[in-house]
Amino acid sequence: MGVFFVILIVFILFVLLISIRQVNQYERGIKFQLGKYSKMMDPGWRLVFPIFQSMTKVDIRVKAVDVPDQDAITKDNVTVNVNAVLYYKVVSAEKAVLEVEHFYYAVSQLAQTTMRDVVGEVTLDELLSNRDAISGRIQQIVDKATDPWGIKVVSVDLKHIELPKDMQRTIAKQAEAERERRAVIIKAEGEVAAADNMSKAAKILAESNGALHLRTLQSINDLSSDQSNTVIFAVPLEILRAFESMANKK
Repeated sequence: MGVFFVILIVFILFVLLISIRQVNQYERGIKFQLGKYSKMMDPGWRLVFPIFQSMTKVDIRVKAVDVPDQDAITKDNVTVNVNAVLYYKVVSAEKAVLEVEHFYYAVSQLAQTTMRDVVGEVTLDELLSNRDAISGRIQQIVDKATDPWGIKVVSVDLKHIELPKDMQRTIAKQAEAERERRAVIIKAEGEVAAADNMSKAAKILAESNGALHLRTLQSINDLSSDQSNTVIFAVPLEILRAFESMANKK
């Protein structure tokens, strides 16, 4: 009889040992009893009796899903190759296990199809200039679709947008033409401002007695600093006529 109790105690200890399951801090355990959902188990050591009970662990940390390259057609019929990265976390472990099979794979597939659909709703210019808004749109759609699965989409970022070679050349030519247009406009605005300032300066010199002569002397002084310069004076015709009249009087 004593041997029986010893065997019984040893058996119970053995069952307890093999029934201990550890749930880490970043995990939640989903416990099933006879195939039915029983409860969610928090971090720590938990008892799960074999045969009658089982447990599935769910990682609740933020995960990154690399959305592979997808060929998509924009609203203006331009084929682009787009990839992205999606960040999500499980907020309801029981839903992630009970409502969807392999939620990681399901989120990845949903992100791929959603990205193609959203890219097809915008033009190429909108895709290139409003990348953040398009990423937010993808996040909103995927988050709404995964909400019944107990999953929260944290963010979506478009990593790379690859254009066809001919389209790259076209955009480069367009950008070069735009730069040239801006350069011409800036140069023209500078010439207008210079002409306006010269007009004001000429008006001031004409209205001030002796101002023109002082400006001429200043220019001569600037030229005389370099001995290699050859200076040619333009003498007004009135001065020459004055000298001519003085010579005739003599």
